[in-house]
Amino acid sequence: MHFYRISFAGAGRVAGILCGEFFSKGHKIVQIASAGRKNGPALASSCDAEWLDNLNFSSPADFIIVAVPDNQLGEVLQKIKCPSGAIIVHTAGSYGLDVFPAHLRNCGVFYPLQTFTAGRKINLDEVPVFLEASDSNVMAELKGLASVITSRIYESVTEHRRMLHLAAVFACNFTNHMFTLASQICRKTPYNPEVLFPLIKETVNKAVEIGPEVSQTGPAIRNDTLTIKKHLELLSFSEEMQKIYSEITDSISKYYKTNE
Repeated sequence: MHFYRISFAGAGRVAGILCGEFFSKGHKIVQIASAGRKNGPALASSCDAEWLDNLNFSSPADFIIVAVPDNQLGEVLQKIKCPSGAIIVHTAGSYGLDVFPAHLRNCGVFYPLQTFTAGRKINLDEVPVFLEASDSNVMAELKGLASVITSRIYESVTEHRRMLHLAAVFACNFTNHMFTLASQICRKTPYNPEVLFPLIKETVNKAVEIGPEVSQTGPAIRNDTLTIKKHLELLSFSEEMQKIYSEITDSISKYYKTNE
């Protein structure tokens, strides 16, 4: 097995989880650069790496993984100074190779399609990683790096990865916000929102096991206008939730009328 030397720009959730996974598999974490002392020094200490408060990577590395918020990516890539021979990759789903400045020629994208939260352990072997590379040699190296943490490796072009990122926003971010709103509604009763957890788990399990299209239930799919009207009346405390309820109900109804 080949062991890589890996440095990171960024010390947030994605960097923390990837760094910990590579380190646990025996790979050398060389340097970790972060703007502040909030996460960087602790992450570097956890994997015997050097912490930098700048982007001047001086130690030899096979890869420099840039895992920073999307709105900082362009600026960070412009400022990076890296050792000769290092491959620079970013982890953003909605950006391609065009974000790299011209002088960073050996570059690529290393996009794990998953939601990351600090402190949560994730089985990365089940996580698909989508790769894009500046040339075939870099792609081969990226596949080797990805194989350290997962068996689900896909070559991808920017256009397709951006669409996957959009799909992930619907599947994860929007769904989670619905759970948040459901908790707020539940707090209008004497009951703890935990009473919703078995329902949430079964909803997700069904969607994964038999597909979301055939799992849909509720008043919208059966065109139960009386229940829908009552629900909207109960939501009188929030015009925003009434609007969300109406728009999603209409979307469900139209989808199944069109596809029946």
